[in-house]
Amino acid sequence: MNKKTMRKYSPIFLAPTLIAFTIGFIVPFLMGIYLSFCEFTTVVDAKWVGVKNYLRIWGDASFLHSLWFTAAFTIVTVVVINVLGFTVALLLTKKIRGTNVFRTVFFMPNLIGGIILGYIWQLLLNGILLQFNRTLTYSGAYGFWGLVILMCWQQVGYMMIIYIAGIQNIPGELVEAAKIDGASPRQILKSVTIPMVMPSITICTFLTLTNSFKLFDQNLALTAGEPSKMSEMLALNIYYTFYTRNGWEGVGQAKAVIFFLLVALIAIIQTRLTRSKEVQQ
Repeated sequence: MNKKTMRKYSPIFLAPTLIAFTIGFIVPFLMGIYLSFCEFTTVVDAKWVGVKNYLRIWGDASFLHSLWFTAAFTIVTVVVINVLGFTVALLLTKKIRGTNVFRTVFFMPNLIGGIILGYIWQLLLNGILLQFNRTLTYSGAYGFWGLVILMCWQQVGYMMIIYIAGIQNIPGELVEAAKIDGASPRQILKSVTIPMVMPSITICTFLTLTNSFKLFDQNLALTAGEPSKMSEMLALNIYYTFYTRNGWEGVGQAKAVIFFLLVALIAIIQTRLTRSKEVQQ
């Protein structure tokens, strides 16, 4: 098929996807922004109130706590998941027996749904903590570290696969040249392996950062924000605001808009920073 024919018929093939994307994403997204400036119970009775909903957010102590809780959780999980994922990838790219089995086992947790995973780890962790007369909802700290353990267990295997792909793409002659020059394993890791897998680091950091910041299912199943919303993350806070607080639907929608902007801003900054490292290398 020549380029002229492709240009002629491409709109026919693109149209269904564009229509579906517009109806399923663009229109709801724009309506959501509009509703964040309104008071409403249903879409048809929306009443414009300007920035009132946004001003009410900052008087909501639970939102501010959820923001800091989510930020701390994201920082910890991004570091731990990527360090563990990269370390496991290094080990599994060595010539050891059973490598494929280990890769499969490490990746399998990522196939389990968030709600199911949350309930599984709730049973496991509460079973351990009960030996010390504690539960995950004893304090916000228990819920925080429970979520960290759950998230790391689920995501490390997925990031490991991406890191393995990056490591295997490193030219063998580059590593051999470093060895001939007398470089130690640590020097090879620092000056050859890490610079060469920077594209994989960019991808994994982006995925872990966004996935951690917008975590919802696992938070709902593991602690549901208890005790007293001390382990409540942003996505769950927005959910409770919108669906459980009468007259706060507009505020919940405003929180959702701020949530979107925060995730987008953080993702853009992170991508630019890590890509700048790729250019430098």
